[in-house]
Amino acid sequence: MPLKVLVALLVFASSALPLPAQRTPSPEIEALRARRDSLERELQSVAIVERKLMIPMRDGVRMQFDVYRPKRSADRVPAIFVRTPYNMNFWDVTNGAPADMTAQLTAVKRGYAYVGANERGHFFSEGNYDILGPPITDGVDEIEWIASQPWSNGKVGLIGCSSTAEWQMAVAAQAPKGLATIIPQGFGAGVGRVKPYYEQGNWYRGGAVQMLFIDWIFGQQNQVRPMFPAGTSREDLIRAARSFDLAQRLPPVDWAKAFWHLPVQDMIKALDGPRGIFADSMPGIATGGAMIKRTPNDSAWYRGGLFHDDMKINVPGLWFMSWYDVSVGPNLATFNHVRRTADPAVANQQYAFIAPTLHCAYRRATENTVVGERSMGDARYDYDALTYGWFDHFLKGDANGLLDTMPKVRYYTMGINKWQSSDTWPPRGAQPMTFYLSSNGRANSRGGDGKLTLQPPARNRPDSFTYDPMRPVPSLGGNVCCQANALTGGSMDQQKLEDRPDILVYSSEPLTEGLEVSGPIDVVVYVSSDRRDTDISVKLVDVYPDGRAYNLDETIQRLRYRDGYDKQVFMEPGKTYKVTLQPMTTSNYFDVGHRIRIEVSSSNFPRFDRNLNTGGKNYDETTGLVAHNTVHHSRQYPSSVTVSVVRRPLP
Repeated sequence: MPLKVLVALLVFASSALPLPAQRTPSPEIEALRARRDSLERELQSVAIVERKLMIPMRDGVRMQFDVYRPKRSADRVPAIFVRTPYNMNFWDVTNGAPADMTAQLTAVKRGYAYVGANERGHFFSEGNYDILGPPITDGVDEIEWIASQPWSNGKVGLIGCSSTAEWQMAVAAQAPKGLATIIPQGFGAGVGRVKPYYEQGNWYRGGAVQMLFIDWIFGQQNQVRPMFPAGTSREDLIRAARSFDLAQRLPPVDWAKAFWHLPVQDMIKALDGPRGIFADSMPGIATGGAMIKRTPNDSAWYRGGLFHDDMKINVPGLWFMSWYDVSVGPNLATFNHVRRTADPAVANQQYAFIAPTLHCAYRRATENTVVGERSMGDARYDYDALTYGWFDHFLKGDANGLLDTMPKVRYYTMGINKWQSSDTWPPRGAQPMTFYLSSNGRANSRGGDGKLTLQPPARNRPDSFTYDPMRPVPSLGGNVCCQANALTGGSMDQQKLEDRPDILVYSSEPLTEGLEVSGPIDVVVYVSSDRRDTDISVKLVDVYPDGRAYNLDETIQRLRYRDGYDKQVFMEPGKTYKVTLQPMTTSNYFDVGHRIRIEVSSSNFPRFDRNLNTGGKNYDETTGLVAHNTVHHSRQYPSSVTVSVVRRPLP
């Protein structure tokens, strides 16, 4: 008997056994259930509800669909499609399922069908999970199925944030029939190689591993799970869903401790987590698994569900990003790539929206939006009016005038705390302004003598520091996602870190006039080391007159990849190398009296994995070496930071 059939029979059989005494639900759970039931009654009154539709893909594997469509519509309607790896079994409010059905209800009331589906290998959808849900053909088949339904007007729009957004780009590049528009939000984990970035779905930055995905994959790579027999009726699946939502009950993990485990490849194993794509070879899935063992340009990254810069998207797009999300730079590079490569008419239908928030936190903005520790002012926006105005135009054909006045890029400038507009990114007229690193050789800590100057120093007085991978610089805030109990993101006062001698601190003089920095920030440093390989990390900071030092963006470079991600070139001890880091980006107004600052070190942990400095594979090592690293700055070695300055009159 196949294992999945046996498991399913055991699950069903267990319902006939005497039940243990049940705890009385808490008032909070009862309130959630009451709200769910109320919304369900309202939804049933206006919608035709079809849950647990099992739709076969071209290889015969079936995906679970829930469809909600207007009950009283005499016409065919467009569809809003949301695909997710997460629990969408609304009956179980105790396990993170979506008891709040307001998205479905709003869509139906506005004249749309709302279609939800689970990715391959999650919950009731069959098959085995691979990162971002390959094969890409699943998305094509799903969209074309929706567009072909007798109730459909033939147009499908995609929307979602994070994991409900990341799959959209690569699928859109396949041009499925019926796809009319996309609204990807917080979509960085879907961006593979879009030069100059080789993030491969938020897995790397500059060749260093971004550790956020390790704890995320811990809860998602469930390759062994209960499944129902192929012939199970929809009625039985709906009945079963009231009792079994197929969610893992993993123990809570203190990731602040777990991230320290070495070797990195055994991090999930050490937690007795499920086997899967993180460190294990997985026959039968597109990318083969073993993500932690790949290099930044490994061919496996190009077999999965990532969007790369050899692809072309030819549908209108409304792209949502956040300044404190994990990959706003690659996201903006993707937006610009689509504008450059789409057919001219479609290129003119690409719009970007950049909020001053954390990952997918657009709607959490308030009259006083605090991100980390810094107030961003009133960053609210009417997202429903924007998104439904967009869908009405592209899915219903409404001549609502939305695009007549809508700027191509709407972005929030921190510091003056206001929404601004541009027809390009970076804003038209932005000019590079270069500051050079300078010191008398004692830039260690904020008490040192590091400066940013408008001319490189004539003489090289290098700054040296010791990087011990067993005592890395701890991450504090930042442009992060998904490391909730190990790292809180956002803008945090960095002064407590800047007393460390393994951080070089370079600051400008107090500004005598305000400076808007909106666009990329390019950093070049000249580095030598006594090790074959190490990292250089950089952070951009806004320093207030009272000393508060708020981080804006951060980057890192693994030096073996300084000459490109298709090869590893190790250093010779004592030799000086030019290192160009992956660009940062922001929109921030440095007010009069503020200073521009960068911090230079060799770690930012657990935001990024630690380079153990051995020149080995890193992921399979348990012992690190101390590195003595030096930053050079002179006319011969013009280490610098170049910001994008927008000069315009302020109100």
